[in-house]
Amino acid sequence: MPNDVAIIGVGQSNFVRGYEGSIRELAFEAYREAMQDAGLEAAELDASIICSAPEYDKQRSPSGLIAEYLGLNPQPTFAVESVCSSSTTGLKTAYSLIKSGLHQAVAVVGFQKMSEISSGDSQERMGRGADIMWESPFGTTMPAYYAMHARAHFDTFGTTEEDLALIRLKAAKYGQLNEKAVYRKDLAMDKIMESDYVSSPLKRFDCCANADGSSCIIVASAEKAKETSKAPVWIQGLGSATASYSMTGRQAYSGLESAREAARQAYEMASIKPTDVDVAEVHDCFTIAELMAYENLGFAEPGRGVELIRNGETYQEGRIPVNVDGGLLSKGHPIGATGGSQVRTIVQQLRGEAGKIQVPGAKTGLVHNIGGVGIYANVIIMRA
Repeated sequence: MPNDVAIIGVGQSNFVRGYEGSIRELAFEAYREAMQDAGLEAAELDASIICSAPEYDKQRSPSGLIAEYLGLNPQPTFAVESVCSSSTTGLKTAYSLIKSGLHQAVAVVGFQKMSEISSGDSQERMGRGADIMWESPFGTTMPAYYAMHARAHFDTFGTTEEDLALIRLKAAKYGQLNEKAVYRKDLAMDKIMESDYVSSPLKRFDCCANADGSSCIIVASAEKAKETSKAPVWIQGLGSATASYSMTGRQAYSGLESAREAARQAYEMASIKPTDVDVAEVHDCFTIAELMAYENLGFAEPGRGVELIRNGETYQEGRIPVNVDGGLLSKGHPIGATGGSQVRTIVQQLRGEAGKIQVPGAKTGLVHNIGGVGIYANVIIMRA
């Protein structure tokens, strides 16, 4: 795969439960960090892509507002949305704009201020992420949907609640080391297992929490990257897929077909195999989501993903380290910013800048970012 498009800057705000500033100020925090990382001035960017889930935005069409605040006018700005996978969809859009020759440097800014609306309103909006004719009127929620997947995995492969708790235990271990995470406390196995059910078999600690936050990725052409960056990270593979919007249109619930297809495309484009991946960030909105990702990405055969977590293979020192920044379970999940945060972690790993969570010798990294209940899936493969 030729080195045509690179990531030359990454940034992220702290993820918090209640950000006191405006959405423009929130977006600026990640943008400032990414631009300092890239060593660019605003005038050197040709375009911006602003990513969020608009159901949570009080501001109508926030992309123009944010681009102005960031000093990016009169360059064009674009709004991209695929709910929780919005900022990796924005990254693919930026890749395409640069690959086409239309632009040389693009900022992808993801944000969400979930605290703008009440918890009840947030749950109602999440429910409307399902089919509003045949599903959401009956009270569907995200925990309930993923509980269906968990129950299917249990029934098909013999997975247990203890297996899911091991994933949360790992997230807590690494979340303590992530200064930008919402939750930075260790958890004991018995506390995880004794927590209340949210939607059986998923308990409180099996679920990530809403958060406010922003992320930013600066994407550049090879020419621009070589001029400006000492440590470009090259995009080697991009895969995207969409699944049935309705649960009744799916063939099985023990995995996400969209993720399998997106992974297949990304591996093919990058000309690598799952065993070539050194470190991965996967979309662990729920513990079962991380377990399914192990299998959907080919790190384990269907039903064998539990062996990875039982044997410590997805820890920092394991065969395939996964979510060693704490994942969504510890960082929190500001919808539009989540994918960009995952990309930031992998870029830092590939540069050798990940500090206490650095995976030694990591050269090839993968990001797996899901929108909705597997409706949208993006898989991105990068190499230093």
